[in-house]
Amino acid sequence: MLYEAGDKRNPLLERVRFLAIFADNLDEFFAVRVAGLHQQRQVGRAGLSPDGMSAAEQLAAIRIRVQELLGLQDAVFDGLRMELAEAGIRIAGYAEIAEHHDRLRDRFVRELFPVLTPLAVDPGRPFPYISTLSLSLAVSLEEPETGEELFARVKVPPVVPRLMEVDSSTFVPIEQLIAANLDILFSGMTVHETHLFRVTRNTDLSIQEDEADDLLLAIEEELRRRRFGAAVRLEVESSTPERVRTRLLQGIRLQGEDCYEVRGMLDLAALSQIAALERPELHFPTWTPAAPQRLTPAEEDEPVDVFAAIREADVLVHHPYESFTASVQRFISQAVDDPDVLTIKQTLYRTSGD
Repeated sequence: MLYEAGDKRNPLLERVRFLAIFADNLDEFFAVRVAGLHQQRQVGRAGLSPDGMSAAEQLAAIRIRVQELLGLQDAVFDGLRMELAEAGIRIAGYAEIAEHHDRLRDRFVRELFPVLTPLAVDPGRPFPYISTLSLSLAVSLEEPETGEELFARVKVPPVVPRLMEVDSSTFVPIEQLIAANLDILFSGMTVHETHLFRVTRNTDLSIQEDEADDLLLAIEEELRRRRFGAAVRLEVESSTPERVRTRLLQGIRLQGEDCYEVRGMLDLAALSQIAALERPELHFPTWTPAAPQRLTPAEEDEPVDVFAAIREADVLVHHPYESFTASVQRFISQAVDDPDVLTIKQTLYRTSGD
C-alpha cells in the first residue's frame, strides 16, 4: 500500500487512500501481532518463531523495520501534500492560515469546546485511561499565582472530523485548532506547550470456542474487556521533549523502545476523509462490475434461479470484477424467500459496500 501511495501512475486521491490504508494496516499490526509478542515477552514464553527468534528479538526487528517505514511514510505524505495543494486541496497548519483565526476561534467555541474534557495529572490523580488509537494533547500548564506546574491531557474528540474544512479548498487538523485555543479551556492558566500523542492497545480477541457455553456472550464480554487491553505503542510528534515522552511512557507503562516518533501528521488513516472528496478527475474511473454469466437472465425482467444454477454446476465469482449484488446478495435474498430454507449461515470477513 505504501508503495502504491508513492506511485505517480495512480490518481492523486487514490494514492492518498492507499496511504490512509497503510496507516490503518500498521495500526492493526501493532494492536494484534505486536500485542501478541508483548504478551509472550511479559509471561516469559520461551518459544521461538519459525526463523528461530524469541519474542524480544522479533520486537527489536519490528522496531527497526517500522522506523524505516515511518520515514518512508512521512516522505510520501510530504509529496502528496504538495501535489494536493497544486490540485487545489490544501492541508494547512493552523499557523499558515492566520486570516481565518478569528472565524476558527468562533467555530472552536461552538463546535469543539462543548465536547472537550481536560483531565489533570498530579500526585492526587492517577494517569487517565487513554483509549486505543485516540488522539490526545499533552498540555503543560502553570498556575500564575502560585507558579505551580501542571500537566493535563485533552482528548481530541472522535465525534468531529479530524480535518476541519476551513473553506472549499483548505483543511486544518482539529488538534491544532484545539491547541491554539486552550486559553479558553484552561481559563486563568498559562499554557506553556502542547504535544500530540496516540496510544495503541492490545485489541486481539482471545476466545476458546470449545470452552464457551455461549459463544455470542463470550464475544461480547471479550469485546468489552478488549477496550482496556495493555498499551503496546506510544506515538509522539518529533517535537515532543524527552521529559514529556518519559511521563507518557510511565503513565501507560511502556518502555522507551515502545515509543515511535512521527515527523509528519499522526494517524494518517484520517486521510480517508480527503480521499473521499468528490474530484472525479483525481480518482480511478468508476468501475461497474459485470454480472456473472451463468447468473444473468436471458431477458431483462426474467428472474434468476440461483439454486437451479448451482445445481447445474458450481458458480465461481471474482470480486470486485463481478457483481456482489448479482451473485452473493441475490443468492442470500432467494434463500430468505425460500420456505424450504431453515437456516442461513455465513462467514463475514471485512465486508464493504459492495
